Amino acid sequence: MHLPRRRLLVLLFLGLLPAVAWALLAPPRFPDPDARPGAGVGNGVGGYEFETRYFRQRLDHFSFPGVGDEEFFQQRYLVGHAGGWAGPGGPIFFYCGNEGGIAWFAANSGLVWEAAPRFAALVVFAEHRYYGESMPFGSKDKAYNNSRSLAHLTAEQALADYAVLLTDLKRNLSAEASPVVLFGGSYGGMLAAWMRLKYPHISVGALASSAPILQFEDIVPHTIFYDLVSNDFKRESLSCFQTIRDSWKELDEQGNTQDGLLKLSKTFHLCQTLKSSEALSDWLSSAYSYLAMVDYPMSSDFLMPLPANPIKEVCRNVDKQPEGTSTLERIYAGVNVYYNYTGTVDCFDLDDDPHGMGGWDWQACTEMVMPMTSSENLSMFRRYEFDYGLYADNCVKSFGVRPRPRWITTEFGGHNISSVLEKFGSNIIFFNGLLDPWSGGGVLKNISSSVVAIVAPLGAHHIDLRPATKEDPDWLVSLRESELEIISGWLSDHYGAGGALFQSAAANDRAAS
Repeated sequence: MHLPRRRLLVLLFLGLLPAVAWALLAPPRFPDPDARPGAGVGNGVGGYEFETRYFRQRLDHFSFPGVGDEEFFQQRYLVGHAGGWAGPGGPIFFYCGNEGGIAWFAANSGLVWEAAPRFAALVVFAEHRYYGESMPFGSKDKAYNNSRSLAHLTAEQALADYAVLLTDLKRNLSAEASPVVLFGGSYGGMLAAWMRLKYPHISVGALASSAPILQFEDIVPHTIFYDLVSNDFKRESLSCFQTIRDSWKELDEQGNTQDGLLKLSKTFHLCQTLKSSEALSDWLSSAYSYLAMVDYPMSSDFLMPLPANPIKEVCRNVDKQPEGTSTLERIYAGVNVYYNYTGTVDCFDLDDDPHGMGGWDWQACTEMVMPMTSSENLSMFRRYEFDYGLYADNCVKSFGVRPRPRWITTEFGGHNISSVLEKFGSNIIFFNGLLDPWSGGGVLKNISSSVVAIVAPLGAHHIDLRPATKEDPDWLVSLRESELEIISGWLSDHYGAGGALFQSAAANDRAAS
């Protein structure tokens, strides 16, 4: 068995930065994204039962082509078995899909499923256009064919999809009066927050977990992401941090000769001989960034099967090697924790995107421009300066489009976020774990009484949304309860004195516990 390369979709956000990129998430072992059950067929992942349905969605919500010229596509969405739903008028918990197949996010967002019975809520997970099975033009090949076919892959169109889907679903369920609570993690968390702001009539509130809505332009320092990754390693072991920092020079030196490339390929157990060291550098950088994102205090298999506190385990492997072990052999021993913790992988393939998130490259080349650099003093990564001109030229070369780096802040805001949301925002929870490198672009302080920040010093990437386990520390259990109490307040405000339906469901939940 060999393992494909896990590309750094930092946020699931990858790819155009040299050697390292931006970030989000992609799991190695996830239900086959190509398995397409018929509409209405019951199925589930992660122990959560749902029906898979499809909605005829308009390709372009913001134009009015002539009759007969409109284009549509089938958007996949998942609806939880409605046995616990209060029925019309009862709450709806709606997850805003990210850049990947929706079943993966459903399996890894246990909080939504586990909280629903407490509120007698209906659970809905909507897939993001151009990901998973929600492909315009009938196939991924046609959808990703060129810039013209990709033109409607934008956050604005995705939010309109969710608004139209929710409105239609509520009408069909005779549930027009049902309050909607939005959920999302990472890019999905950004969408949940933005949807609450752009469509305030659609929902009563949003939980935006690990949502780096400030990672644009110069709102936060460009070095913040890789500095935070580096800090996560430094807090576990200064010698581990320094070994990683020293490794890039040795990697470059060996990569300068054919014999060196052959030696690197053997040291890192690669399936094919390297043609340059760049792909290996990217592979290593991806692992470090992912490890920082999923440095959970419990074992997990979100991205890879990993032990609790995986960075601690990586650094233990790096540091415990016997005297005389080379720097790069120590690096392999460490990174093997991430890529091969189960010990079942014989060799590694650096050229694959098994999770179907290549659409993020397009989004990063159009509106999701997140400048990132690596600092010389604080970072364990090689020094890198963000060059917008080169970045834009690469986008033109790859897609024939030039980015609009200021469009996101024009469309959704970001500058002076506190004063703006204090005046115009309400009912948003921003969760961030400070071990998560994306927290540097997140909202970390309360903005008002209803736009609140919940910060976990030992938390990682949307750990609050993760399924509950017996290994969960007390602080995480308490944190989730705080989020649910806030959501309960939103629903109580919505139902007011006439909220017998909601109050009865909450009372039943308390009695059962």
